[in-house]
Amino acid sequence: MNGKTWTFDDLEVGGTIRLGEKTVTAAEIIEFASEFDPQAFHLDEEAGKASILGGLSASGWHSCAMFMRMMCDGFILDSTSQGAPGVEYVRWKKPVLAGDTLTGQCTVLAKRESKSKPGLGFVTVKSTMSNQRGETVLELENTGMFLTREAASA
Repeated sequence: MNGKTWTFDDLEVGGTIRLGEKTVTAAEIIEFASEFDPQAFHLDEEAGKASILGGLSASGWHSCAMFMRMMCDGFILDSTSQGAPGVEYVRWKKPVLAGDTLTGQCTVLAKRESKSKPGLGFVTVKSTMSNQRGETVLELENTGMFLTREAASA
């Protein structure tokens, strides 16, 4: 956005926001899993290799958390975001393995201004996160709430 703050007005239907890159380490997979999803294939390389995942694999919830960080760094922290009322769906399409380098993008599907809260708009995005081979590892759709430019400058 060239130093501007993203508002409802800046998010256009059909527009795509490219997010940054993240390389996943074995240590962070194990750290997250130890606290939140202590299944063997998230904690141990050999257990991961023996599973259908094919190696030490990040929890799906860890993948969501990494994607959220990409969105925050990519535009949310420099926006008028007012949070989100929920997520329509999340799909874990392929395992995220230690050593994978992930990239993400969000495409605006729809937007509408709130009828009950002037100055607030709802923006629905479909997002994907892919690995270094171009394989989609995560897909999700959600709606975020953003202030309009006018409301943000009031």
